Amino acid sequence: MTRLRTAGAVLLAAVVLLAGCKDVNRPAAAPAAQGVAAVAEGPHNAYDVLFLQMMIGHQRQGLEMLRLGRTKGVREDVVNLAGAIDVTEAEEVERMTGWLTGWNEPATGTDDHSGHATHGGRPATGEEQIKALRDASGADFETKFLNLLIAHQHNAVEMAQQLKTNGQNATVKQFAERVELSRTQQIRQMLVLVSG
Repeated sequence: MTRLRTAGAVLLAAVVLLAGCKDVNRPAAAPAAQGVAAVAEGPHNAYDVLFLQMMIGHQRQGLEMLRLGRTKGVREDVVNLAGAIDVTEAEEVERMTGWLTGWNEPATGTDDHSGHATHGGRPATGEEQIKALRDASGADFETKFLNLLIAHQHNAVEMAQQLKTNGQNATVKQFAERVELSRTQQIRQMLVLVSG
């Protein structure tokens, strides 16, 4: 059990460092994460816009799940992980919205998530799944939360991989690489927590 907690703490530290976040308990508007520009200058294409719009919607939905994890989690490792990801993704939504505003593009696209399937979009987490999280408690909540968040973050990895192939803007591509790396680390940590 001690080894599991140590591994979890190391992975949590990696998530926080990768996110460029210093204080997981303070979800204030932080400056752009280290290594990612605050302004997405240079040329961009329609896929860059679509990716950012999809990621904003995806992460806003994730934030709802993460806030449940912060308040309903039983194990400290689960609560801390949810808190760290919550702060990071809230800051990322703000940054992506700023990039789109700088390009005179709306922060949200169509509400039809299925319409994005051919562009790397994945099905949104269903309201029934969120409701099941709200209704669950204790170990049952944690199992549902971790499994749902693993799938949710896996979708983010796939979207980021698509952007790296189809996008044009260098800043957005760099951001997609960070998303792929950080979400992959989070998934690994959550798999350890699920098995524990």
